[in-house]
Amino acid sequence: MLDIVKRWVDRYFSDEEAVLIFALLLGVTLAFLFMGPVLAPVLTGIVLAFVMQGIINFMRQYGISKLAAVGVTFFLFLGGFVGFLFLLVPRIWRQLGSLYQDLPALSQRLGELVAQLLVDYPALISERQIDSWISTISTEVATIGQWLLSASISQLPVLITLLIYSLLVPILVFFLLKDKEEVLAWVLNWLPEKRPLMNKIGSEMNAQMENYIRGKFIELLLVGLITYLLFALFGLNYAALLGFLVGVSVIVPYLGFIAVTIPVTIIAFMQFGWSEVFLYLMMIYALVQALDGFLLVPLLFSEANNLHPLAIIIAVLAFGSWFGVWGVFFAIPLATLIKAIVYAWPKDQLQS
Repeated sequence: MLDIVKRWVDRYFSDEEAVLIFALLLGVTLAFLFMGPVLAPVLTGIVLAFVMQGIINFMRQYGISKLAAVGVTFFLFLGGFVGFLFLLVPRIWRQLGSLYQDLPALSQRLGELVAQLLVDYPALISERQIDSWISTISTEVATIGQWLLSASISQLPVLITLLIYSLLVPILVFFLLKDKEEVLAWVLNWLPEKRPLMNKIGSEMNAQMENYIRGKFIELLLVGLITYLLFALFGLNYAALLGFLVGVSVIVPYLGFIAVTIPVTIIAFMQFGWSEVFLYLMMIYALVQALDGFLLVPLLFSEANNLHPLAIIIAVLAFGSWFGVWGVFFAIPLATLIKAIVYAWPKDQLQS
């Protein structure tokens, strides 16, 4: 048994740089496992700075100085960040409170719609099935209401954390944009001077993630805004809340769409019933999702990572179970990192 382990170690870790990379990955993983909430604003700042670096590069091409480009980009970010905190977040919070208050009426309305099925389709549905469905609906609505109530009671620590993030993230973004070269030089100073494997992994990651992160940010804004306008145009209740959820869902491919479509369909059905308005709304919503998947995504991610859908789903489930919500959001970048390491690993070691 020991000989097998020794041969495996010799095959994959005979390179000193490979051992160092493994140790760094293990250290970073443990740091996020035990210090995730502390490191979350740092990671958020890095991602946002990465997104906005493209704007700086674009302005630099036209002869604008670095300081001016950083200043313009940062103020654009600050305006969007303040607008998000003081315009969108309060609106979403109010609609979440309204949803909690409306849960009993929504439950009654859904029960009436389900009972109507017995009248419309007596040959297909029995009264016992209707009673069972109504009982299940009442139980689930009560569970959701209890969850929303307990969540609202425990929101004080979350609000304090949000306040801290709202102060830290802009500061981190500013200095990451302004002093990017100095920060990178300081980090690289701790690594070996000769690092061909790390350089290969870094170039592979940068080529794939530059397109992916900025593309996802644009996709989130476009899909969220268009969906919100669609819901508002049809007069759907909780339009801002649902539009925000649909926008955020694009971060998690496949699973996000399924998870967010269920509440959208239920709320629309409870409000409009089995009517033409409901059918038109869901048809246009499906069209928006189809345009996102078949038109917007290919345009934005022409050079992005080519992860298999099964690999994406496994990454979302695995990293989500390890790192919680942050793991779900960053599952694709982390899976891309693993893919880059596998492809950059010395071939003679993998094939020996």
